[in-house]
Amino acid sequence: KKNMKNRKSQEAQTLPSRCPDNSAFKQQKLPAWKPKLTITTVLSSFFVTGVFCLSAGVCLILSANSVREIQINYSDKCSDCSKLRENSSNWNNECYCSVDFMLKEDMLGDVFMYYGLQNFYQNHRRYVISRSDAQLLGRDVNIQKSYCAPFTTYQNGTPMAPCGAIANSIFNDTIDLFYNLNSSVIQVPLLKTGNSWWTDKNVKFRNPESYNLSSAFAGTARPPYWQKPVYMLDEEDEGNNGYINDDFLIWMRVSAFSTFRNLYRRVSRTKQFADGLPAGNYTFCISYNFPVSKFKGKKHVILSTVVWSGGSNPFLGIAYMVCGTAATLTGFVITAIHLQLRKKKTFIQK
Repeated sequence: KKNMKNRKSQEAQTLPSRCPDNSAFKQQKLPAWKPKLTITTVLSSFFVTGVFCLSAGVCLILSANSVREIQINYSDKCSDCSKLRENSSNWNNECYCSVDFMLKEDMLGDVFMYYGLQNFYQNHRRYVISRSDAQLLGRDVNIQKSYCAPFTTYQNGTPMAPCGAIANSIFNDTIDLFYNLNSSVIQVPLLKTGNSWWTDKNVKFRNPESYNLSSAFAGTARPPYWQKPVYMLDEEDEGNNGYINDDFLIWMRVSAFSTFRNLYRRVSRTKQFADGLPAGNYTFCISYNFPVSKFKGKKHVILSTVVWSGGSNPFLGIAYMVCGTAATLTGFVITAIHLQLRKKKTFIQK
């Protein structure tokens, strides 16, 4: 028996041990900061957080309320064109309408023009995935294997460029703005480039490589609801065509809600509009192409300024106010509980 025990002890010494090394790190002996929470530190943290969030919320809400904005619903005012677009066979017939409005006060600074859609659901899963990211990167791919169906190819086999439901349903109204000064009408210069995200323009979307854009898209056809092929979206600026067209890039970034707005143009600050849009009478001239009556939708055009905190959306300020109020109320509740417990402890000691 003694020989057996000695043999086992010798074998145990020769075998490697599974125990961690006797170091401060592996044995968890490193010095650590162990804060001792007191009622003073806890209450101070809650009240300081509450004051900070409430102050930030008030500043953000006041900033959002200082934004100058005007919104016009033109889907009803262009009712004749809306009825024309209800019949898809009239897609090739142009229809124009105009909407007059008045700015009571100057819109100083940078002025942005948005188009807004109501009751248009871009968040449907089948709609969101109906695209080919490889095609939008300018690669030669078989779109039949993508999620673009049924907007992949025509009956004769010609592939669509770009494919998918998102691209096919692009917002294609044309909106021009005119300033009515005395008896003259001045067209407001609008910038149609530089409105999309830099990463979209330079990373996520690329045109096929070729000596010219029309040959790059040879053998493809425009989506069914488009009036122009993808390489002719902007006939004035060749660098704003194809998959890197700003209007196309902005539309391809789908919205999470049924009511949304997308940036359409920026007012060029030149001549009479160097300081923004002066007060006066204006007219929107609209080429009506995007139908909304079938899904009971509405279309808006919005003119808005921006401030240091962004646009007129007060959500962030309200969120800060809610968090600040919750933190402050929690601090008062903890204070009340602490005073009550201390009072009971004093009474027991007596």
